[in-house]
Amino acid sequence: MFYTDTDSTQQRKQAHIMLDLLPQEKLSAVVGLLQVMLDPVACAVANAPNDDEPVTEEEAKALTEADEWLKHNQPIPHEDVLAEFGLTMADWEKMGQESTQEEPRRNG
Repeated sequence: MFYTDTDSTQQRKQAHIMLDLLPQEKLSAVVGLLQVMLDPVACAVANAPNDDEPVTEEEAKALTEADEWLKHNQPIPHEDVLAEFGLTMADWEKMGQESTQEEPRRNG
């Protein structure tokens, strides 16, 4: 059968062999698992519940204005918006990682 060597190169080879042996329906499940393991944030977003709160009148107006603005203007790249605040994409990614870490709650 399969060996249980702890060497990572051997484990990768073993994983490839096992993937090749899987039937298609099980392969899909493994791919889904690997995606979750490699990008848990994307998985969490994909599985998040739909926003079922009604859109307020103010929000609807803002959306209409934004849609109208986009008819006459090019979208502003995210990098440009960050640059206005003196930030880079690396800063943005770092902030995203920091916000996912558990912060202690403060009383008072």
